[in-house]
Amino acid sequence: MKTYLVGGAVRDELLGLPVKDRDWVVTGATPEDMLQAGFRPVGQDFPVFLHPKTQEEYALARTERKSGHGYAGFVFHTSPEITLEEDLLRRDLTINAIAKDQHNSLIDPFDGQKDLKQRTLRHVSPAFREDPLRILRVARFSARFHDLNFSVAEETIELMKEMVAEGEVSWLVAERVWQETIRAIEGNTPAIYFQELHRCNALSVVMPELANQFKNSETLSAKVLTQAARKNFSATVRFACAICTVEEANLKNVQNLCKRMKIPSQYREIAEIVSKILPQWFTEQQLDAQTQLYLLQQTDGFRRPERFQQILATCQIFSEIGNGNQNLSAELEENLKTCKAVNIQELVKAGLKGRELAAAIQQARLEAIENH
Repeated sequence: MKTYLVGGAVRDELLGLPVKDRDWVVTGATPEDMLQAGFRPVGQDFPVFLHPKTQEEYALARTERKSGHGYAGFVFHTSPEITLEEDLLRRDLTINAIAKDQHNSLIDPFDGQKDLKQRTLRHVSPAFREDPLRILRVARFSARFHDLNFSVAEETIELMKEMVAEGEVSWLVAERVWQETIRAIEGNTPAIYFQELHRCNALSVVMPELANQFKNSETLSAKVLTQAARKNFSATVRFACAICTVEEANLKNVQNLCKRMKIPSQYREIAEIVSKILPQWFTEQQLDAQTQLYLLQQTDGFRRPERFQQILATCQIFSEIGNGNQNLSAELEENLKTCKAVNIQELVKAGLKGRELAAAIQQARLEAIENH
C-alpha cells in the first residue's frame, strides 16, 4: 500500500500558493485494508476514507468508464492493481495530474510541470470530454489563475466547443452549475469565468439569460463585475452585478435564471431588487420624493440596513461604470436618515392605528424628503 499527495495541493505548492486542502490517492489497497488501518469510509460512489488523525481524504486509486449523460454518468472501478498513472489519467487538467510520493518526489506522467511553467490549462486526455462539468472547472481555473497569466490551451478550447455542440453540457444539473459559478464569483477575476464559458459557447446553454453579457472584457457586465471584485464586495453584490443590466426588461431574465438554477434566497432577493430599481439610476428625470421613498421601501432600507447597503453598492457600481446618476445612492442614504428621524410615536399617541397610521407615516416621510 502506497499513498500519494495529488491534485490541487501539489499544484498550488509548485506555484508558491498557500495549500488549503490536501487530497491523497492510495494504491495497492482494498477497502478492507483501509478499514483495518483505522480509516473511516465516507464515499458513496467510490471508496474515499478519512484519515483517523488528520481527517484528510484518502481515495483508492480508480479508473472510470462513461455509462450515461452528464457529470454523474460514470462507473468507477477500484482494485489494488490500478496504478497511480491510471488514476491520474482520469483527471481534468495536466496541472492537476501531478502527484508527490512519501519521499517528496514528483510523479508527473502528463507534463503538468511544463504546463505550470508555460501557464497553460490543458486537458490530460480525450477522456476529458466525458464529463461536461469540466468545462465549468476549466473556466473557473482560468478565472482563478488569470492574475498569474494562465490561459486555456487552444486544443482544450476546441474540445470544449465540441462537447457543447454534442449537447453534453445540457445534462448538467442546476446545483452543480451553481457550485462552480459561486466559487468563481468569489474569486479575484470572476468575469473571466463567464467570458470563458461564452468563448466555448457553453454560457448560452447553462445560463442563456447571460448569453450576450460577457462577449468580452469590454461589456458593461464584465466591467461592473470586475469592479465589484476589485472593491472586494460580497458575493451577493457580485452575483447581482453579474446577472443584472440597466434595461427595464431585465427583471424577467433574472427571475428565470434564479428559478432554474435554484439560486439561494440571499443572492436571488438582492439581484431581483437591483434589477427592478436599477433603471432609476439611468433616467434623465429628476426623481421626486414619491419615487425616492419608493426606492427606500423597495430596498428594505427601513428594516434591513445591511441589505440596503448591498443594493446601493451594486447600483453605485453600475452608475460609475455605465455613466448613470452617481449621486443617487448618497441621496437615498441621506433621505433614509431623514425618514428615520420621523417621530412615529407621536403619531401613535395621536390615536392613529392600522391603515390610518401607515398612511400618516407615509405622508410624514414624504414631507421629510421634500423638505430635506
